This record gives sequence, structure tokens and C-alpha cells, in this order.
Amino acid sequence: MTTPSFSVYGLATPLLRAGDDIAAHLLASVKRSAVRGFETGDVVVVAESALATTEGQIVRLADVEPSAEALRLAEEYQMDPRHVEVVLRESDRVVGGIPGFLLCMKNGTLLPNAGIDASNAPEGSLVLLPLDPDASAGRIRVAIAERSGADVGVIVIDSRTHAMRLGCSGVAIGCSGIPSVVDERGKRDLFGRELEVTKRAVADCIASAAELVMGEAGECVPAAVVRGIGLPVGDYAGVATIDASECLFMGVALHADPSLLVKGDRKS
Repeated sequence: MTTPSFSVYGLATPLLRAGDDIAAHLLASVKRSAVRGFETGDVVVVAESALATTEGQIVRLADVEPSAEALRLAEEYQMDPRHVEVVLRESDRVVGGIPGFLLCMKNGTLLPNAGIDASNAPEGSLVLLPLDPDASAGRIRVAIAERSGADVGVIVIDSRTHAMRLGCSGVAIGCSGIPSVVDERGKRDLFGRELEVTKRAVADCIASAAELVMGEAGECVPAAVVRGIGLPVGDYAGVATIDASECLFMGVALHADPSLLVKGDRKS
């Protein structure tokens, strides 16, 4: 049996601004890259902050008036009250926090600061998450297909920390054209035992691989193309998530304190 191999190439762009056609930038960038163009079967990976910037998902801190709740949480967690106010507006629930960060529930996912990014944001501003990352991935996929003829998968990614681990890795928050999770149940392990629970989060794995060439600082490489991954490309849409009660980490916390999911409950 041969081991599949794949390659990852960073896609550099100019500094992106609100209203930019991100698909056009990706198509121009790939022509300058080592692969010289997209091919059917490629997976295009796009950083959420770059995408959100082109979608105008930017808030100026000078325009934010902190609420009483924001002032209280800002004092407790040593944060800018205006930043906290934006986090509250973007969150479904605030679960808790540590100095500098609020842990939030948003769209069925646990996120630090509701996914709001202060890095790679204009001075005095914050970049929010894209409004609908799955839909954005779908639009980019259609645009690439129409302009290049290549049927690709598209993943929108973010950087996240993980329980009890130092540092960040990539995670998919939007997906179109490829399955975000591959079910391995029914396969056999090295000793012939049937796998009963294993599902591979392939979109998250691709996100982490792409982050190695994209960077987190001022590289201006907000996207990547992954070639040779071997995933089927077709009518797939969305990132698979689970309810908090099914999550190992949140499930344990909820068992200890069921009120966690209602603490600071506030919808924008």
C-alpha cells in the first residue's frame, strides 16, 4: 500500500481592504505561485481575518460605547471595555474567562473572545468573524470555478487554542466542496479490531497544515492551496459541529456546573 502525499503552497496577496474581490486576489496570487494555477481537486484555504476584512466585518473601537456588563467583565478580566462590548455583541453566551480573554459560545462553537481578532486589524479596530463562513466558502468556490474552470474545495480557517495545550493551531470555520469530517468507523486497526468511534476532522487537519505556510503575523499570506490531498470534491457544505452536551470538555464542565451555558447569556 502506498502512502498518499500532498503539497501546500502559500498564496501572497496585497493588503486586503473592505470591498475587495477576494477570489480575484486568489486567482492572481496562484498564477504567481509555484503551481501557476488552480486544478480540480485542489483545496483552497483562506484566513478568516482576510475574508472578514473584504466583507467589511470591521469595528472601530472609537464608535463603541461599553455597557455596564462590559465594564464589569473588563475589570474582572483586565480587558479594554470597548473590546469586551464587541465580544458581548458577537457572542451567544459568555461561559467564563481568564485575564485578556472571554470564553464564548458562538454558533455552536466555543471561542475565545467570540473569534474577534485584534491582530491584523487596522489601528484602533477589531476584525469580526465572517457573517457566514460556510456561505463565503461556497461563493469563493463558485467564483474560482467560473473564472478558472477548476472544481476546488474551499476552507475558511481560524487559529485556536486547545484544552491544556500551549500555542495555536488551525481549525476550519467554513467549508465548501469537500467533507469536513471523514467517518472511519467500520475500518480495521493494525490488529483487526473494528473502529467504533473514530472520525477524522480532515478540514481542521488541512487548516493546521496550511497555517505552516500562511503565518500569523505580517507575512501577507492569507491563503494557501493544498494539492494532492485526495479528498473527494463535490456537493459538500458546512463544518460539522456537535452540541455542547456531546463535547468531552464542555460535557465534563456542564456536569459539574450546568449553569455554565447560561452565564452572561446575551444575544446581539
